[in-house]
Amino acid sequence: MSIKSEELRIVSAEDKRELAARLARIEGQIRAIREMIEREESCELVAQQLDAARQALNKAFSELIARTIERNCLSGKMADPAARAKLLSMVRILTRYA
Repeated sequence: MSIKSEELRIVSAEDKRELAARLARIEGQIRAIREMIEREESCELVAQQLDAARQALNKAFSELIARTIERNCLSGKMADPAARAKLLSMVRILTRYA
């Protein structure tokens, strides 16, 4: 896959740190699930933990998208205040419900 100069990036060092920390926690969850499987824990307990890890990964995805929109699309370049407010509202919805 070639990288185009127009592609959006994670531009904030704080965002990078927060995403890395979130992914590290998810890695810990996955290691714990593997250990549960090795210990032959019940299917229901493993399924609960898999669901929690999946939700955490989904949250990481939505945070990534929301932060990228905020940093790349709402960084003062958007002149129309109404359009900016609508986009910011979408970021909040994405972060909360996605």
